[in-house]
Amino acid sequence: MTRWSERSDASNLPPNAIAGAITARRSRGLTLHDLTLSNPTRAGFDYPPELFVNQDGASEYAPESLGLLRTREQIAAHMRELGVGCEASRMLLTASTSEAYGFVFKLLCNPGDEVLVPAPSYPLFEHLARLESVNAVTYPLVLEDEFRIDLEQLRACITDRTRAIVVVSPNNPTGSMLRSDELAALAKLGLPIISDEVFGEYLLRPTPDRARTAIHSGDTQDVLVFSLFGLSKLVALPQAKLAWTCVSGPAAQVPDAMQRLEWIADTYLSVSTQVQVNAEHLLILGASVRGQIQRRIAHNLATLERVSRDCPSLSVLAPQGGWSVVVRVPATQSEEAWVLQLIDAGVLVHPGHFYDFDREAFLVLSLLPEAATFETAVRCLCACVNAVA
Repeated sequence: MTRWSERSDASNLPPNAIAGAITARRSRGLTLHDLTLSNPTRAGFDYPPELFVNQDGASEYAPESLGLLRTREQIAAHMRELGVGCEASRMLLTASTSEAYGFVFKLLCNPGDEVLVPAPSYPLFEHLARLESVNAVTYPLVLEDEFRIDLEQLRACITDRTRAIVVVSPNNPTGSMLRSDELAALAKLGLPIISDEVFGEYLLRPTPDRARTAIHSGDTQDVLVFSLFGLSKLVALPQAKLAWTCVSGPAAQVPDAMQRLEWIADTYLSVSTQVQVNAEHLLILGASVRGQIQRRIAHNLATLERVSRDCPSLSVLAPQGGWSVVVRVPATQSEEAWVLQLIDAGVLVHPGHFYDFDREAFLVLSLLPEAATFETAVRCLCACVNAVA
């Protein structure tokens, strides 16, 4: 008899009433304004046709474990234009940031070790860690005037099995940014930092005290830092599978980290040569789509803030960056009940508990939908909240 690994067991996932309600509404042919949209290729943006034309053939397969050097140099040059220093020699290419997490977990952790991950945040870390036989231990982001890392509780989470701290800036879905003083405090803990910066070019309001990047920061030179980026967000092309990890930190440790990552990457050789040789082309042309997204999310956030003025029981937790926004609604019913009620009204949002919010009642909205659809949906949302309140 075949024995499956415990890592691959998905049978403990609970039944999802929300998924059932979505299916039922769509089966009746009823409109559902989707404010959970996360795929920019389905959000009505104008992509340059030449973006999808191969400009440089890849007829010869000559893999390099860390990724083609010329591609890494092109990415490094592009990142410098964005104000982020990232040396090609300290860069690893992977097919996705999810794969990059797996590689870094392999580098730093033995089975049973722990990594600290933020909550609320995107519900993926537990799965990625589990597939590496690593335990994901959450530390809280607390809501004050904005979401911040609770450093005291984070310190309390550290054990002798803790191997790294994951930070996401801007965080998904809170839109909160890692502050410079938070980064300095984390560095003093002496643990490697895995810094997910994929939404870094989507800022929604000025944040003077934010850490622009964790790379090459004077506050982080005593610890290894692995900063993650990718085409999926930078140029809104999730189908062009390419991500990059920039390694910085103590001069005595970085070469060893790169050598070990090179060995791990050589075992997989996962990145398509086709996308590597076209990376510069994609980065240049994709900037126009990024500009459209930046304008769209700013417009939709302004719309939400304007419409919510007539909905005093709904609070907009203004994000600093990213594609999502969190709203607080009255805790007169559960988040699931709110979502099911909104589906009946023709609007789809995510409940906060999908992202490990620790209390009721929060809803998560995507800022990507087309402006008219977004405004219609948030007006419906506000009408539902006003009716209950």
